[in-house]
Amino acid sequence: MQIQAITVSTSRFRLHGSVFSPKEADDISGEAIIDGLERAGHITTYMLLPDEMVPLREAILECSADALIICGGTGLGPEDVTIEAAEPLYRKAIPGFGEIFRQRAYEEVGTRAILTRASAGVVGQIPVFCLPGSPSAARLGLDLILMELDHMLKHIRRG
Repeated sequence: MQIQAITVSTSRFRLHGSVFSPKEADDISGEAIIDGLERAGHITTYMLLPDEMVPLREAILECSADALIICGGTGLGPEDVTIEAAEPLYRKAIPGFGEIFRQRAYEEVGTRAILTRASAGVVGQIPVFCLPGSPSAARLGLDLILMELDHMLKHIRRG
């Protein structure tokens, strides 16, 4: 299965520009996602984007992978636009992903988990997952995704 990972970070984008490897962007969270996906046997692509609505929406709509994982840009700051870019594109929301993510995050960080806006939905025939940018959030989100991705794709592609 081919999975695309996008890291959303204006500061990294200003330093590194359009790179296609998390190592080129000194992106620990992106590395955790790519490494975990490849260990699970998936083919991966990586992209670094700034916190900007238009490039992010274009990347989501142009994605031709089997699934898309977006890491970063989910915070509460005015520059954080990942959720605002992705959610209006969802043909179907997958609220359980965010709910379980927050539950598991609560076990790790306590009430700070209420700040997370982790989200998932289906755009076209592609599940799109939006994760916070910290390495621990990337690993947690990836664990949840890998547990259910095959099952999820069967439902999305059915009929």
